[in-house]
Amino acid sequence: MNDKVNEIKISYRSGIKSKHWVRISNSSDAAEILFENWDKQTMELQESFKMVLLNNSNKVKGICQISKGGLTGTLVDLRILFATVLKSLSVGLILAHNHPSGKLEPSKNDIQLTEKIKKAASLFDIKLLDHLIFAPDGDYYSFADCGML
Repeated sequence: MNDKVNEIKISYRSGIKSKHWVRISNSSDAAEILFENWDKQTMELQESFKMVLLNNSNKVKGICQISKGGLTGTLVDLRILFATVLKSLSVGLILAHNHPSGKLEPSKNDIQLTEKIKKAASLFDIKLLDHLIFAPDGDYYSFADCGML
């Protein structure tokens, strides 16, 4: 079996001691760190789904890209998502994906996926704190800020 298949890349915290991890206290903090770590050249071309892994103090343990798709969507495999969360021993998470069209309103599929992840996360005592949708210009929509979580 190819070991690369089972490899999950978590970025952001490489070489940073835990006492220096960034703390997320609101959607603006999350949006800033996510947007800094997004490939801007593909935001208008390809939808990507990422998550921020958090410790019990809401400090960022890492950022992980779960999937990359096409112009109108990407497939999120919950088994891969939760394998990453559990392997990293994270207790909180923030979801994020971009809409290449620039439209910030969540689709019906976005809402259903968020609810599905929220329910599954609660079984493991993992808090889903937010789901952000980004436009290529950096503007974002927050499920938490809009009362959808």
